[in-house]
Amino acid sequence: MNADTQAADEHVELAVEVFSMLADRTRVKILLALRDGEQSVGDLAAAVHKPTPGVSQHLAKLRLARMVVARHEGTRVYYRLADDHASELVSVAMHQAEHMLGTAAEHILVTDRATNDRA
Repeated sequence: MNADTQAADEHVELAVEVFSMLADRTRVKILLALRDGEQSVGDLAAAVHKPTPGVSQHLAKLRLARMVVARHEGTRVYYRLADDHASELVSVAMHQAEHMLGTAAEHILVTDRATNDRA
């Protein structure tokens, strides 16, 4: 296996880990809530309607995946998105869900775009 193939395989494995991290309803709701800015664990628990200990466990997983970062202030812990990537992934997934439900705004399909580019 050459170095390029090995690197590509590593990227695929990490991408799969990212998707598996997002394959949880509570974690997606947490990421959606954090798009509004930094929040405490208690505030996030209220926002996603889940018990604080469970939300804290999800946040620990998201932190290990480098999707969120924590800031301590006394006994409180505040979380924010590490960058825009996780938010963008969730936005795309939500948009795909809208398409699946037939509630998304119309736009040019990929196949239509390719046809228009050749014209």
